[in-house]
Amino acid sequence: MAGHWHAGRFILPLQRPLVMGIVNVTPDSFSDGGRHAHALPALRHAQALVEEGADILDIGGESSRPGSPRLTHAQEWARIGPVLEEAVRWNVPVSVDTYQPETMRRALDLGVDIINDIHALQRPGALETVAKSDAGVCLMHMQGEPESMQHAPHYADVVGEVSRFLLARAASVESLGVDRSRIALDPGFGFGKTLQHNLTLAKRLPELAQSGYPLLVGVSRKSMVGALTGREVAARLPGSLAAALACVAAGAQIVRVHDVAPTVDAIKVWHAMAR
Repeated sequence: MAGHWHAGRFILPLQRPLVMGIVNVTPDSFSDGGRHAHALPALRHAQALVEEGADILDIGGESSRPGSPRLTHAQEWARIGPVLEEAVRWNVPVSVDTYQPETMRRALDLGVDIINDIHALQRPGALETVAKSDAGVCLMHMQGEPESMQHAPHYADVVGEVSRFLLARAASVESLGVDRSRIALDPGFGFGKTLQHNLTLAKRLPELAQSGYPLLVGVSRKSMVGALTGREVAARLPGSLAAALACVAAGAQIVRVHDVAPTVDAIKVWHAMAR
């Protein structure tokens, strides 16, 4: 397992699992109903997450829920630009959740530390943009596009296919001179995957963790938690904590979550007892 993640201004030690707090600057987020759709409430929420113990802030302006519409770069930047500009002044690693190369470039110019891309830098120009920086990058697996990814996803071997894709993308990034210490991998729970695909990935997560790259997972409040518990989004905290801890126990080193304080507490207790 990786010992650290080089993310822009920061070298993040991975001796304990890190918590990445989600800041959705979107009017149509599945998880928070657009409560942080403008800069001021988004920044207040981001500050609260830092106070709750978030190790990283992940700021995004476009919902990636199944069926969600795509934004232009201008629309995305209008939402997240003011938030990023302020957040990079804080002493906390800032990640931008985007797949648009122009958004990446402008965010990196501001001093953002991490590019978190659901398309794994496959858009033209994305690889080159990140390679010119010293930012960390998270490469995620997704089958299809958000608009249609949950329309009958199919795999012959979900773990093998996800692993081969992620390692190939990491190799492409490294081929442009990006040190492997800057790269994290995300299997993409819920992105073009059925409940059974997600459960298979979770059970075999140690195989992905053996890649040597930091493993980042996002299971917070997702439909897989709802399917397993029968709970609506607002009532998925206990299930989300259980899912996060299961992933951490299986080798995940960064968890991307909405509920930072409860996750921080759960990981503290798990980490102390597991050691």
